[in-house]
Parts: sequence; C-alpha cells; structure tokens
Amino acid sequence: MFAVIETGGKQYKVQQGDELYIEKLEAADGDTVTFPVQALFGEGETKVGAPVLEGASVTAKVLKSGKAKKITVFTYKPKKNSKRKMGHRQPYTKVQIEAING
Repeated sequence: MFAVIETGGKQYKVQQGDELYIEKLEAADGDTVTFPVQALFGEGETKVGAPVLEGASVTAKVLKSGKAKKITVFTYKPKKNSKRKMGHRQPYTKVQIEAING
C-alpha cells in the first residue's frame, strides 16, 4: 500500500518505512507529524481525493532537521563589469513514514 501526500508545494509517493527529505517543518526532532492524503493505492483498490481524502492520513516521525550542501549562484552582466557570487543552503527536514491510515 502506498499513498500520495503533499507538503512544501511538492507531492511525494510514500510507503511505510520510507525516509524522505522534505521542505523544512516547524517540528522538533522525534516529533510525530501528520500529512493529509491525496491518493491511496493498495490491494487492487484506488482512492483519489478532491483535493484530499476524508479520514485518510499519513503519520511520520521527524528524524532530523538541517541544511543541504551549499550551492554557488553566480550572476553577471556581460560587458558591464558587473558580477555577483552568492551561496545558498536549503533547509530540510528528514522524516520516516510510520503508518498510512486509510
């Protein structure tokens, strides 16, 4: 059985036991978070919500929060002697899917 959830403006296909990196959540390490389910697939049955399924949810445990590796962003304007070098580290939350309640 797997489910489709949405968090941080992105959709994820998840199963029980999956570990995934999502956009940063305001939750401490070890907390349990609940996500609404958009679609539920399993045992020859498919349920799709509009936009979410009533009574269905996915519970996950927050493993850690942190920042991704630094990327370099370099912008310039040709022939104008104008350039700018910046770095960015995207914050994330790592969660483990504990149960799919449908």
